[in-house]
Amino acid sequence: MDEQARAILQRVIRKIPNKKLQTALRAWDHLSSEQLESLDYAQPKWLFLENLISRCEENRLSLKDVTKLEMAYYIDNPSKGTWHAYQLFQAEGDAVSVNFTQFREQLKAHLKDVVRHVSVRTKKLEDGAVWIRIAWGDNFSKPNHLKPTYVVHYLQTSYVFVLNLMSKHKPFLYQALLLSTRHVSIKEAQLSSRSLTAMRDLLMRQYQQVFPTNQERTLKERNAPPSHPSIEKEHAECAERRHQMACEAFGDGVLPKLETAVYKLETKYRGNSNNTLNDKDELFRGVVMFSSSNLLESFRHCVSAGMAEGPVTPLLSSITQKGRNSFVITDKVPGAASQTPAHKA
Repeated sequence: MDEQARAILQRVIRKIPNKKLQTALRAWDHLSSEQLESLDYAQPKWLFLENLISRCEENRLSLKDVTKLEMAYYIDNPSKGTWHAYQLFQAEGDAVSVNFTQFREQLKAHLKDVVRHVSVRTKKLEDGAVWIRIAWGDNFSKPNHLKPTYVVHYLQTSYVFVLNLMSKHKPFLYQALLLSTRHVSIKEAQLSSRSLTAMRDLLMRQYQQVFPTNQERTLKERNAPPSHPSIEKEHAECAERRHQMACEAFGDGVLPKLETAVYKLETKYRGNSNNTLNDKDELFRGVVMFSSSNLLESFRHCVSAGMAEGPVTPLLSSITQKGRNSFVITDKVPGAASQTPAHKA
């Protein structure tokens, strides 16, 4: 084993809890049953690693073998690091017929055409997700397996999720994805999270959505204070309406666990007459961030409990409706039809 292989093995093993080590190594399937039984999983990690590396060297395991273990770790723990979502646009006619083998071979072929030294590993899971591990090099240096990029794509969908992608490698990956998926363009989806599962569920609508059932009600009727003699009944009806509004905006049941939403402000100070308060073109710039262990659940609770007045502002409902958690808010353009947060191109 070379230095990179040892370093990757040490890094992965240190992340795995002791009680899960034997299961992880058995699933890796690169050590014999006798070798697995000979290891003491209660040992301190540094001593356990020495013994494990010794077994790996006995089996003449390579860097390629060790990267399989790392990839398995990320697949089992998809909430490590910050993932970024991208969206593919303008699918070509044969995009729906691309299978895993075609996708894998074209992706690898293109990356190896444009980057002299690059290592690409792919794996398709039972849920349809294609996991890709890319170790980047260049024309003069070999692939750096200590800083790989991970990509997850569900075939026949327009979304791609990426972890640890450097700016200089973006053009290579973008072009490879477009060619292998048969699309014309790709853009950032303005959605990032430590939870890959939450991003997937939000963008692919894999959560319980609630659609409006009382559009004919006016805002005044929705927020009217109890006036019926039976005050408990009135309170119950108001609570039901608030819950309906909350679920329409954020969903019902278990929600995707997004942790943050960021709003960047680029507006001008205005007075009561809607005129700017100074003659300069300078913008007021600021950032507002909401954070929670489950942001959508927190917003839904605030609306349901009456802590936030309804109807829900598009500034918040756009998180689920547009599948984003990063927005730029600018001055309204006269005559614009939409009042949802504007995305800065």
